[in-house]
Amino acid sequence: MPTNIEIKARVHSLENLLPAVASMADREPEHVEQDDTFFSCPNGRLKLRVLSDCHGVLIYYRRADEAGPKPSFYLHSETSDPDGLRSVLTDAYGQIGRVRKDRIVFHVGQTRVHLDRVEGLGEFLELEVPVGGTLEPVTAVSEAHRLLAALEIDHSSLIKGAYVDLLAAAGAATE
Repeated sequence: MPTNIEIKARVHSLENLLPAVASMADREPEHVEQDDTFFSCPNGRLKLRVLSDCHGVLIYYRRADEAGPKPSFYLHSETSDPDGLRSVLTDAYGQIGRVRKDRIVFHVGQTRVHLDRVEGLGEFLELEVPVGGTLEPVTAVSEAHRLLAALEIDHSSLIKGAYVDLLAAAGAATE
């Protein structure tokens, strides 16, 4: 199963962080609007990420709900009918929340650096360091720590869980 080392942190201002991330990036960023619907799943998390009316990605993943770098094991499958798939999954499993965000994706070496503006929550930094190939888990964790330090992200800003958990805690995870 593919694996990333992931870490999320709340940030005060994406605009202040943007120049530092851009200066480290290997190429121009990608801007993406994402609409994630989460479904009941006893063995991890199951979400449908809608990227457009005719493009979505069903993603299953497992990771610990803890602050700091952690492994995330995932599988995904693309769909050309995200609304139809959302309807089927809602009937079969039930929705547990929805997360809408604007994301800027940078690549720093092998690491994907996400600058997220999450509707109802605020602004966040997310790092995804792929494991495998040339990076062992310990090296990927070290890379995540290196990037956090380079971006001056304080350990107290790290968050546990997923955006859907933060929205649920705030009472805003569903439509």
